[in-house]
Amino acid sequence: MKDLKHLIFFEDLLQEANNSLIRQAQSEGRKCIGYMCENVPEPLLNLPGCFSARLRAPRTGSMEMGTYYLTSFLCEYSRAMLERALEGGFNFLDAMITPDGCSMLNRCVENMELLRTMGEGKEGFFFDYMEIPMKADYNGLDLYVLQCRNHILKPLQEHYGIDISDEAIRRAVAQHNRICELIRAIGDFRKGEHPVITGYEFNVLTLASYSAPKDLIEDRLAQTLEELKERAYDPKPWYKARVLVVGSEIDDTDFIRLVEESGAFVCADRFCYGSLPGRDPIVLTDEEDALTQICRQYMYRGECPRYMNTEKMDARRSYVDALAKEYHADGIIYQQMKFCDPWAYEKMLGSHILREEYGYPVLAVDRPYAIGSSGQMRTRVQAFMESIEIKKIHA
Repeated sequence: MKDLKHLIFFEDLLQEANNSLIRQAQSEGRKCIGYMCENVPEPLLNLPGCFSARLRAPRTGSMEMGTYYLTSFLCEYSRAMLERALEGGFNFLDAMITPDGCSMLNRCVENMELLRTMGEGKEGFFFDYMEIPMKADYNGLDLYVLQCRNHILKPLQEHYGIDISDEAIRRAVAQHNRICELIRAIGDFRKGEHPVITGYEFNVLTLASYSAPKDLIEDRLAQTLEELKERAYDPKPWYKARVLVVGSEIDDTDFIRLVEESGAFVCADRFCYGSLPGRDPIVLTDEEDALTQICRQYMYRGECPRYMNTEKMDARRSYVDALAKEYHADGIIYQQMKFCDPWAYEKMLGSHILREEYGYPVLAVDRPYAIGSSGQMRTRVQAFMESIEIKKIHA
């Protein structure tokens, strides 16, 4: 297929945490608010006068200093983030907000604060921490709303004079929804028998939507959508099998590239930093304040294993089943970052249930934060593709 016009632009944005569009927005006087978990409602960080940047550590190499402070038993994401912070890679931020999505994130950001890795020369810089409910119910919603009000909205207003009115929140949601609608419309091209976008290309576009000011990428996303409507496809499938990738945080496009180079087509993405359900639009009505509606939708649609009530646990498996049917997946790759405790338990149980009760071929793997050109992972994915091919032949 012909290269997408803006793919190189989006790839370049992902080469640095402090990318060109973040620098452009800050030069216009806007404040950059960093965050590290999908449980932080994104629109609340994109109020007029500020914008969000979900933290990543592109091109991670050594994590010796991060490991020194956090030990080798914490996940590589938290260690890579602290390593990059110690290098000064996140000093461009104007604030850092993190939830207790897991104890590892908490320890990472606490070390960032104690070691004074950010905020140098930035008047008004602050760290703040949120508590996230562990059950999706009315008590959990009350807690969620209170935490967002006290640890996102009030600090933004007090430190930077950000407008946190209901009207401002609704404007931020409208902008958020425009990006979501573009990403989901682009992602719908993956459903067909002859997809006109690869999983790698889609992963780049989705990841860029988390990593740059949304208003500065909207036009290019809209142009890419129109381009895909006219993009010619190869009538002969270029992949051996369609796979749904499920699990923990992925912000390394090399992992999706490796999977597709091994003969798969990543047709859907149910992982942190993915589009499902991360790019679901937020529906607001006039009957209730916007903050409560945002928190309710984030809480009930969230697929994070932090939510431990039975309904949420069962729903995580049925959601993957529904996605596999909708995107016509032949198999599921259930991945978890090494030493990620919440997803380690979820992967063990989820992969077993999806295989034994739902009948899907499932490959369960743990992986490093930066995959590189891992020969072992490539071999495992290739073997999984061959097993799916053999099952198709027997069928």
